[in-house]
Amino acid sequence: MNKGRLTNLTKLTIDTSFWGRYRSDSTNPDLGDTSFVQAVPSLNIGQHAAIPRTDADANNPNLIKAIAFTAGFHFAFIEQGGTSLYPSLAQRVNDPEVLLVVLSIGPSEAMHFQTWHDKAGNANAGNPPLTVVDPINNNSTVTFVDLTVPTGNDAVDELLQANLIMPEPCPFLERSFPVCSIVRPTGTKAAAMGALKALAADGLFIGQTPEFMHLLNDLATDADSARGK
Repeated sequence: MNKGRLTNLTKLTIDTSFWGRYRSDSTNPDLGDTSFVQAVPSLNIGQHAAIPRTDADANNPNLIKAIAFTAGFHFAFIEQGGTSLYPSLAQRVNDPEVLLVVLSIGPSEAMHFQTWHDKAGNANAGNPPLTVVDPINNNSTVTFVDLTVPTGNDAVDELLQANLIMPEPCPFLERSFPVCSIVRPTGTKAAAMGALKALAADGLFIGQTPEFMHLLNDLATDADSARGK
């Protein structure tokens, strides 16, 4: 099967719970916490395009806005994964050259995450909620609200605040310790396989062959099997 690209960007199911993870001041996925607030809950349901597929997409004002906003949140989702993955895998490295690679790339991912985190927070700013139905992707519906506008609920506003791109301090190592502003998660157990599963659930590999997915699973398994000496 001759595909023009490795990744699919037209049928994405985007987990925006990174938004809540980085804003919560009392929870940390490394300590077993789950159910973080989604910035755009409807992006995590159905399938959504992050690039225009036809001229009709580009000529539909509301749809092309939704596609652009979707791309912004998808970039942030991808880069958040890299931000966590490199420090997670660094804990398994014993070769100095490999450690140099992992530690050098990781901070770049974090910088990308902050940038796209900031850009995504501007989606639909200054406008009423934008709801768009995608006729190509089985009428999947997405709604973007203005995250820069306070809701009046302080607890919700803290979790959904736009342009808050530094991690809110949260529990670290042990809940009895003082909170700390950290990358999250960084648990190393099954880190590579976890990243692969997240990307697959995102729909990034829709259209690829079983052989391709088998190769990715082998690579993730090998990465998670690595042990420092």
